[in-house]
Amino acid sequence: MSEIRRDRLHSQYVLIAPERMRRPDTLAVPLTKFTLKTCPFCEGNESMTPPEIHAIRENEANATNWKVRVVPNLYKAVQIELEDHSKLTGMFESVPGVGAHEIVIDTPSHNSRMADLDTIEIRDWLSTIATRIADLRQDERLIHTSIFKNQGEHAGATQQHPHTQIIALPITPTRELNLLERHLQYYRRHGRSKVEDILENERLAEVRIISERGDFTAYCPYASAYPFEVIIAPRRALTNLDELDRDDMLNLADLMKEIFTRLDIQLGNFDFNLAFRLAPLNINFENTPYFPHLKHFYRFTIRIMPRIYRLGGFELSTGMLINPVEPEEAAKLLREVKI
Repeated sequence: MSEIRRDRLHSQYVLIAPERMRRPDTLAVPLTKFTLKTCPFCEGNESMTPPEIHAIRENEANATNWKVRVVPNLYKAVQIELEDHSKLTGMFESVPGVGAHEIVIDTPSHNSRMADLDTIEIRDWLSTIATRIADLRQDERLIHTSIFKNQGEHAGATQQHPHTQIIALPITPTRELNLLERHLQYYRRHGRSKVEDILENERLAEVRIISERGDFTAYCPYASAYPFEVIIAPRRALTNLDELDRDDMLNLADLMKEIFTRLDIQLGNFDFNLAFRLAPLNINFENTPYFPHLKHFYRFTIRIMPRIYRLGGFELSTGMLINPVEPEEAAKLLREVKI
């Protein structure tokens, strides 16, 4: 059974999840190479996964002819069935590993990359994630969602077929609480959200902007931690994906299609991590000071982190990353790509 423990020395949470030992990469073996017949995420192999939670399809569940599927993660870090009761023994504090751990199978196509998907396919992927967020929000125990993609061995992927993971937790990670506090304090000083001002300054500077669609801007951040790092953010007050309307979804999908096409042309078949930073699902004792004000100071973001270089001792020991590519140059090269 998984358990969320409080590390009092470093003031952060740690997720103890023995079930994850069964993952293919536990002992750092190479990316598992499935064939189309053995890949559990491929169309026609639906029986190899747990029964689907959600899918975009026009026929019965767990059959072929789907566009996007969502299934429980076989190697789940948290479990929705557990009771949410905290435990304190002296200095040792923990709660059961309550939560959801789901796999979004982005596409039936085993070898597709994000740049290979068309705008409608990316929209379906985004709308599926938004649907899952709205559904998970109904469970008031769930507070924080971590939604991410690992593409390629250098990014920690264990399965080649394109997929996205959703983990919903009953706590807010310390880093996220610190972020909420900084964003709220910025709003109290300036009367605007931090992301709103960053976007305005990037648009004035122009040099790091790659492209825009509707209310969404894609840019290489001023202090990029990774070479060719890209952030996509809304200029409008949008805190989570399930707030997007039909036009928003299409604009965001179209922008993501363009950005991944430019990245693929410039970098080739590159590995990457992608992470959504989203507002809390529900209110609890940790986020009470922030939750009522989210619309004023919070904007969701999508961060694309190409994994071109391996991390070394300096990065791992200091937490500070070394980026050998200036973001101004990266944005220029991406803008110049002919698509």
